[in-house]
Amino acid sequence: MGSTSDLATVQGKQPLFSFGVISDVQYADISDGYSFIGVPRYYRHSIQVLQRAVQKWNNHGMLKFVMNFGDIVDGKCPQADSLNAVKKITNEFRKSNCPVYHMIGNHCLYNLAREKLLPILEISSPDGHAYYDFSPSPEYRIVVLDGYDISAIGWPRDNPKTLEALEFLRKKNPNSEKNSPDGLLGLERRFLMYNGAVGGEQMKWLDDVLQDATKLKQKVVVCCHLPLDPGVSYQEALLWNYDEVMNVIHQYNCVKVCLSGHDHKGGYSIDFRGIHHRSFEAALECPPGTDAFGYIEVFDDRLMLVGTDRMESTDMHFKP
Repeated sequence: MGSTSDLATVQGKQPLFSFGVISDVQYADISDGYSFIGVPRYYRHSIQVLQRAVQKWNNHGMLKFVMNFGDIVDGKCPQADSLNAVKKITNEFRKSNCPVYHMIGNHCLYNLAREKLLPILEISSPDGHAYYDFSPSPEYRIVVLDGYDISAIGWPRDNPKTLEALEFLRKKNPNSEKNSPDGLLGLERRFLMYNGAVGGEQMKWLDDVLQDATKLKQKVVVCCHLPLDPGVSYQEALLWNYDEVMNVIHQYNCVKVCLSGHDHKGGYSIDFRGIHHRSFEAALECPPGTDAFGYIEVFDDRLMLVGTDRMESTDMHFKP
């Protein structure tokens, strides 16, 4: 991903700002295990990856903020330990010398309901939503999407958003086990319970934000736990309505990069409109002594991911 020669061309040029990135820590105080496809997972070691990340970010000294791409605690964490585990990880993030912005993932919601989770993550929303935006510099806007806006997890069972998600899954996935893609073909394999969708109200909000960014001549980086492009992720990890979200995004020229987690192996693609998509390698799947985190240097015409160890550096160049 990216080119060494390209990376070298910006050396000596100061970025507008830089920010740290990490995804899918999925800590739990349990023995190592495996994913459903047999990939090793190191539940106790992942907090050490985060600790080394915070130390490296602090040593950098010039980061504007840190972005956590979700799933800080694993779904296999014993329910009695969930609250303490979430607090334990967020306390590690608070050791960062710069602000930390969080987004929610499915494993976060397996452990805590939104009403308990969002205050701990310092996501301020009176209605339980977890989407927001901010401008770290006049030239850029960061947009954080709530990929579990319409979801069968996280909301109360009788919430309209839960009921909408369950009805959606009933129509799209014939399996009794709604996390099974058996029989689903191609992109339909994303219709699983551990994924979710962006709802109509959030879609309108996104459109308004992109209109405003366009008026202000800002470039936009969209962040979501769930990937938004089939080329950046395996099919089973995509946002249910990634195509509808990208239809809104493609109406504007301001969005330059979409960043995500969830697909633990990491990936990189450029869509047909020239928007870069980068999903991040998971901290959870780092064997002891290895790491997956990084920081992104933001320039007028590129985002440059400087990765550590298993997180591959990526140069994302676009037209200013």
